[in-house]
Amino acid sequence: MNPASKKKSIDIVLKIVLALVVFTLPLWLTSPTYLQILIFLFLFAYLTTAWNLVGGFAGVLPLGHSAYVGIGAYTSTVLFITWGISPWVGMWVGALIAAVVGTIIGIPTLKLRGAYFALSTMAFGEGIRVLVENTMTVGPFIINGPRGINIPLIPGNNLAAYQFVSKVPYYYIILIMLIVVLFITRYVSRIRAGHYLAAGGEEPEAAQALGVNVAKYKVWAMALSCFLTALGGTFLAQLTLYFYPKQILGLDFSFELAFIALIGGRGTIAGPIIGALILRPVGEFTRIYLSAVLPGLHLVIYGLVLILVMLFQPRGLVEPLTRFYDWILNRISGAETRKE
Repeated sequence: MNPASKKKSIDIVLKIVLALVVFTLPLWLTSPTYLQILIFLFLFAYLTTAWNLVGGFAGVLPLGHSAYVGIGAYTSTVLFITWGISPWVGMWVGALIAAVVGTIIGIPTLKLRGAYFALSTMAFGEGIRVLVENTMTVGPFIINGPRGINIPLIPGNNLAAYQFVSKVPYYYIILIMLIVVLFITRYVSRIRAGHYLAAGGEEPEAAQALGVNVAKYKVWAMALSCFLTALGGTFLAQLTLYFYPKQILGLDFSFELAFIALIGGRGTIAGPIIGALILRPVGEFTRIYLSAVLPGLHLVIYGLVLILVMLFQPRGLVEPLTRFYDWILNRISGAETRKE
């Protein structure tokens, strides 16, 4: 077997081993705390990958995506509490509403450049939070303003109510959601629309000169990103069974998604996962052990890491880690020696 074929075979084997480890983790990781950390890691990898569809490939910097997380969470929850509609159904309603809202917001704002777009999305996200905090009811739906919503606890495991006693079902649900959003991202990156989107993000004037409708593809990416983000919002609501505006609609949530993408590598498929793998454990342990003394410390740490990454690896950590992984494959397969 030549070194190139051997390298490819080793790459496949390593990925299969990684997949087996990930899928069997709950069988030997019995600590609910560590399982919860992994669930949040996968959740933020999912949300950041959804963010990356517009924040990475479209070349803009949305800083209000927590609004769409909140739309998903609030929609599925109020439908469940008011009319008994299963969150499995409500999550799709919330996702559709988020896609429509994202399209309405994206049509005017995606024409803006640089900081102007970022500021407009921040203003929208913060406006939604303030609006929800000052609203107790919307028609027949009770949203409780700043007090937030407690989702009624159903005893035992209840699949229809999206509630489980153990953390294991949540682990596999978010793992499957993450795999699906990664496949969607990969598919988008390979089709013609994805190439137009990337071209419009990198060189919008040149793309428009070649006849590409840049605005159309950016709005399309925004709608898809918001749709997927809202699905993650429902998962977050069902996982915690309680949420309030500042927690789920706050700017720090939106900033965290952007930090993870920028540090991992925006516009790449693996970047959001790498960013989440590095930052989320730090954030979770900081919240567990230091939140009472230094609240918000995790964002300070994210900011410091972001500064270092932008100084030394402006394309994100995915680039050096990919090179390191490729070097390992070359060493194992003997391709490096053959090359020399």
